[in-house]
Amino acid sequence: MLRNRILFPVLLLFACADRGVDRQNPEQLRFMEFNAEDIRTSDLRDGSNPRLRQLAEIVQAYRPDVLMISEFAYDYEGVAGYDSSTGEGANGDRLIRNYLGVPQREGLEPISYSYFARPTNTGVASGLDLDNSGNVSTEFPPVQTAGADGQAPRQTREEREYGNDAWGFGTFPGQYGMLLLVRPDIEILTNRTRTFQHFKWSQMPGALEPADSLGNKWYSSEEWQAFRLSSKSHWDVPIRLENGGIVHLLLAHPTPPAFDGPEQRNKKRNHDEIRFWGDYIRGADYIVDDAGRRGGLPDGASFVIMGDLNADVDEGSSFGNPVEQFLFSNSRVNSSFVPRADSMGAALFERLDADDTAQWGLRVDYVLPSSDLTVVDGGIVRRPGYIVSDHFPVWLDVDVPGEDRRQ
Repeated sequence: MLRNRILFPVLLLFACADRGVDRQNPEQLRFMEFNAEDIRTSDLRDGSNPRLRQLAEIVQAYRPDVLMISEFAYDYEGVAGYDSSTGEGANGDRLIRNYLGVPQREGLEPISYSYFARPTNTGVASGLDLDNSGNVSTEFPPVQTAGADGQAPRQTREEREYGNDAWGFGTFPGQYGMLLLVRPDIEILTNRTRTFQHFKWSQMPGALEPADSLGNKWYSSEEWQAFRLSSKSHWDVPIRLENGGIVHLLLAHPTPPAFDGPEQRNKKRNHDEIRFWGDYIRGADYIVDDAGRRGGLPDGASFVIMGDLNADVDEGSSFGNPVEQFLFSNSRVNSSFVPRADSMGAALFERLDADDTAQWGLRVDYVLPSSDLTVVDGGIVRRPGYIVSDHFPVWLDVDVPGEDRRQ
């Protein structure tokens, strides 16, 4: 867990932010993905959390038009911080009102967004013994709050026991969720969004059912038939731009390929969570969303895949190199541009490769447009004073043509 902050003169920050994007060109958008590391509902109740103030400063400096935040709690009823007057899923509004809408330092302007949030599998009790411990944990422990530095508290044994039996690991319902923010003049086509929270892993043809080297299956037949593929969820959120162009934002945060044994249940789940997008963009018929609609992405649709995929394309412990196998090798994905930290960012973390997006030395965070979209610029935010998480924000400036240019 990140405990230290690197502070340099503020003047350096201005020189490195908000570069590249042409604000006068309505067809050029800045997409940013950021795993902000365990933001909880209680962190959002006012504007005092120091880590969230730093996150807001980054957003106000770089001003993305489309922003995905991973590990951002979905506020379920019954979890600490829930407000019955607003109902579930209001944490996006709290972030906008208490942090993004307040200038975080001199020279920065507030920024406003529309947002999209839906329930996730993280911390939602399955009622099954998914970790084969001999016990089933169905009641989550009291939710801890962040310390004075804004950092999330360390997990207790009871929290880990509960999380290991949830559909996706989480110590309370909604932890490690996802949030999508888009500029107010970009329309979220809500009636066309698709979520895949409840899609069963066993529904995927050729799914990598966890089993050890002797063929002993990790999950019982009942568990396997009920088990959900997404550790958080998979979302297809279409947006309409001012120029009439429509882009499908494909968001997910697959489980880390770690914390398992010879059965490799997390490695295989990570593999198939990434494979899901590869199958989706080729229109696989087996896919069924939470509303019962079948099929994948329409032919010719523009998209941007965003998320902490927890897999590096050329190193790390992922199973079968799923990013290369299902995304980079797909002709519909534009993976030619590799975001990198600039010389200042590289100097801050000399042991990291320029394309590493996590402090432990892997490229796991991605913004991947479809092949019909042109990448203009991009990078990884490793700025002095901007170390909010154990991940770094990744951004791309992308040219998205309107309907008239597509004909």
